[in-house]
Amino acid sequence: MNRFIKLSALGILTLIFISTNIHAQKTRLVSNNTSRYSIIIAQNAPKSDSVASADLQKYVKEMSGFRIPIKSDVTSETDYEIVIGNTNRSVNIDKTSITNKDGFIIKSAKNKLYFLGGQGKGTINAVYTFLEKYLNCRMYSAKVKVIPKQSTIEIPNINLSQNPVFDYRTISAYEQLDDDYCKWHKLADSKDKKIWGLFVHTFNTLMPPAKYFKDHPEYYALRNGIRVDEEPCLSNPEVLKIMTEELRRRIKENPQATIWSVSQNDNFSCCQCPECKRLDSLEGSASGSVINFVNKIAREFPDKTISTLAYQYSRKAPKNLIPEKNVNIMLCSIECYRTNPLSADSSNGSFTKDLIEWSKLTNNIFLWDYVVQFTNFISPFPNLHVLQPNVQLFANHKANMIFEQGTESEGAEFNQLRTYMLAKLLWNPDTNIDSLMNDFLNGYYGKAGRPIREYIDCMKTELINSGAQLWIYGNPVESMKDYLSPERMIKYNRFFDAAERAVKNKPEYLQRVRFARLPLQYVMLEQAKVLGAEKNGTMIKTAKNRYAPNPALVKALDNFHTETIKIKDNLINEKSYDVEEYYTRYKRMLDKTMKNPLGLFKKVKFLTSPNYKYPANGDKSLTDGIRGDEDHHFNWLGFEGSDMDVIVDLEKPTEVKKVSADFLQLVYSWIFLPEEVDISLSNNENNFENFIKLKNPWPLKKEGVSINPFVFEFKPVTARYIRVIAKSIKQCPRWHYGYPFNAWIFTDEITVE
Repeated sequence: MNRFIKLSALGILTLIFISTNIHAQKTRLVSNNTSRYSIIIAQNAPKSDSVASADLQKYVKEMSGFRIPIKSDVTSETDYEIVIGNTNRSVNIDKTSITNKDGFIIKSAKNKLYFLGGQGKGTINAVYTFLEKYLNCRMYSAKVKVIPKQSTIEIPNINLSQNPVFDYRTISAYEQLDDDYCKWHKLADSKDKKIWGLFVHTFNTLMPPAKYFKDHPEYYALRNGIRVDEEPCLSNPEVLKIMTEELRRRIKENPQATIWSVSQNDNFSCCQCPECKRLDSLEGSASGSVINFVNKIAREFPDKTISTLAYQYSRKAPKNLIPEKNVNIMLCSIECYRTNPLSADSSNGSFTKDLIEWSKLTNNIFLWDYVVQFTNFISPFPNLHVLQPNVQLFANHKANMIFEQGTESEGAEFNQLRTYMLAKLLWNPDTNIDSLMNDFLNGYYGKAGRPIREYIDCMKTELINSGAQLWIYGNPVESMKDYLSPERMIKYNRFFDAAERAVKNKPEYLQRVRFARLPLQYVMLEQAKVLGAEKNGTMIKTAKNRYAPNPALVKALDNFHTETIKIKDNLINEKSYDVEEYYTRYKRMLDKTMKNPLGLFKKVKFLTSPNYKYPANGDKSLTDGIRGDEDHHFNWLGFEGSDMDVIVDLEKPTEVKKVSADFLQLVYSWIFLPEEVDISLSNNENNFENFIKLKNPWPLKKEGVSINPFVFEFKPVTARYIRVIAKSIKQCPRWHYGYPFNAWIFTDEITVE
């Protein structure tokens, strides 16, 4: 017993000593709203050191109320100094651990604190790391900072050194439009981006078709026996000469830019002329003609970096052709699914395989990754669990520049969280992502952070268990049978019910929670379009056996509109389709839905069959009253490479004076308007008379989407059967990248009045 008492007493004394020693090791930068410290920078300090000093001064004052003075190193040295950058105070500090221009050291010695950095933004990065790691400051979004208020600021002994894994780090996101956010999170800001003289898809910029194609079609890609102006012919020596001279002119105008993109346009129309095909065949990829061409340009500008895309048709690396040292390969992961990490697929045709093959040829790789659903920015896109393994994959295979493409629309699903996580990963791919996410959720949503984390984890689990393929061109309707099923949606909403209750008395947090919930409301609105008069659909049946817009749906639509318009530049998708237009289109669709006076729910006989890929509502689709909107994925019946030939049965002879049908035009997706639509009427389903035809009156639109009504109005005719034939162009035009494959026609309803 006595021995135990003696040991316990000794233990207590030891703990007291350790505790006292730890306390003694702490440095007080500010004590009771005052400080003995000065911030020291060199007399001729670079701008980065001046910025770092001013920012540290600003945030310490915001925390404590005391403004630490900034002084030059020509002043007399004191015992209490915060030294930023290379000064006469820091000559003896070992800087060998700084191996990158953005790397840094934070070191305390006696009563002094040193911030030393590389030749880039090292000292700035040191200051913001210090603010986060040691003073618990946060910048969760461009609009939300957390700066703790405290009259005394204490720090422990520090000996920290960090270097980024990637030399260039950027994210296409709303937050990165704010240079302060970029500075805080060590991302490329607007000034850093000036290193780019031209940035991607530049062939048309360097050789404009409007200037050259008419007189010199041979400068452009040979496709299916004709010249098209979508891509250049990369084996034509005149093309090389024109682009080289145009690039030379632009470099002369902007000599400060160090990286110039010479890269394919955003299409699939690579040249198929004999020489280009020969080059590509030799290398086993269309990257053969691209790298052969770009290498020649790069040799003309050895002091510049010439960047080119490895994208879609050119993504696969060449077998033997090695890019010049000053050629930057911008490798893009656009086709990949995001359910699992990219490394989970190591098959021959996988992105991972292509990355490995490129990394064998060069260590100058710019990795262009995609982290948002481009077709539906606001829709749930549960990819947060693959962000870290994907960034780690890029780091492991020589990528030295990273661009994570999200969206600059502020209202995108979890935009702030996703950007925050990516920013930290681009600095350190091995950061503790679980703790990082929790820190953000608890700081940004308060006590609602926990149920929102549970929601995120739940949706990830449901996505994986459902076997769904998450990709950047998906939509909520496609996912009705998997991770966004009605049953799962009920579960997800319960988490947000709990989140709202947790912060019901905190208006600022509550607004953020409600905004985070909007993606679930968007799913409900989108899925309602295909449900029609079913439960949770757009319409309800009234007591008079008529149809009216579902009041609950209209209320949800109005609420969605009210909440989303609070944010400027809130887009639905990458085509600049904003929430205001979404609301207008939805209202217009509701006005048209179930408006088919004589044809509603009538049987349709298909003389030609629609394609199984776009079945809409099956054989009911053309008279079910449910209308499609500009998204071709649902409520549109698709006919591939054939005419549409159908007969509507009105069940009894009926007086008819108007027949109309809507058709979709979306040329990018191989959807063309019919060349002609014909109608005829009959009472016996055999002898059709009163034949009327209508030639397509609308011009071809290569860009954008449109819904075009073919309307037939005539003197009243009594008929039971109406035959509608829409004549397809059958095959994509020779100029279209889809040639010689089938063209589509899409329709959504035959209205009879």
